[in-house]
Amino acid sequence: MSSRFPIAISVQARFVPEQSDLVANHYVFAYHITIRNEADVPVQLLSRHWLIADMNGRVQEVRGEGVVGEQPRLQPGQSFEYTSGVNLNVPLGTMRGSYRFVTADGEEFDAPIPEFMLTVPRTLH
Repeated sequence: MSSRFPIAISVQARFVPEQSDLVANHYVFAYHITIRNEADVPVQLLSRHWLIADMNGRVQEVRGEGVVGEQPRLQPGQSFEYTSGVNLNVPLGTMRGSYRFVTADGEEFDAPIPEFMLTVPRTLH
């Protein structure tokens, strides 16, 4: 992350059992992200880049414009929140990546998204 344009990113992930099918090895995870502009200038989120790894070592790379169909503009101190999801065919994985931002004067920079776990909670009988 560029120290000139600090962006705080926090993530909360959860397993979504009602959309998953464990017998068919279909595991759905939701993640809620908060992006906060801690810079002194307005910024706009342009794109996202994800690396999604599962416990078998398979890595998916995802790139795209914006998040959930939006390219939010954030004033200094302003936050943007969204929820999205990912499907895995195993019960354990990780996600990490970055967001590409641009300042009002056209300077582009990347803000890292910290790695987070995608896990199915275990239940004891």
